[in-house]
Amino acid sequence: MKQLILALALAPTIAAANMCPPVADTTAERDDIYQQLRFVETERDAARLNAQLWELWLVAPDAAAQRMLDEGIAKLRSADFLGSRDVLDDLVDYCPEYAEGYNQRAFANFLRQDFAAAAVDLERAREIDPRHLGVLTGLAMTLIALDRNDEAQEVLRQALRLNPMLSERRLLTEPQEREL
Repeated sequence: MKQLILALALAPTIAAANMCPPVADTTAERDDIYQQLRFVETERDAARLNAQLWELWLVAPDAAAQRMLDEGIAKLRSADFLGSRDVLDDLVDYCPEYAEGYNQRAFANFLRQDFAAAAVDLERAREIDPRHLGVLTGLAMTLIALDRNDEAQEVLRQALRLNPMLSERRLLTEPQEREL
């Protein structure tokens, strides 16, 4: 009986310890980078700014989430796509409001050629962070793989409005419009 009472008393503490903290708000930093990207003149400068965005996106909400993200990415790099997906499943379960968890899991599924699963994760990541360039370009490529080309072109144009120097601009089937 004492063990049950102790377990019930500790349950809120244990549950709180297993909750992902809120994702850090990097809106101001990202806004500044996106503003710079609108006026960049070279692919090299755009790549430097894009790398700064990735530095922000790849910071998980806490140490536990960071370990899962890092492990999932390491498994991706070693072509262990199923292992990566499993670790990233845990990350998404733990931090359901962290867009990069869905983005990396989508990449694992894309590499496995499970484009439908990748699209679901990319749409969720886009709901969380509508300006995530990796999500947008990944979604465009996934939609192309699913033969949903009109949708892919629209998503690609969204990404190009944020960074006109993206290498994926070569996937446009019609000439790039001036407003991009």
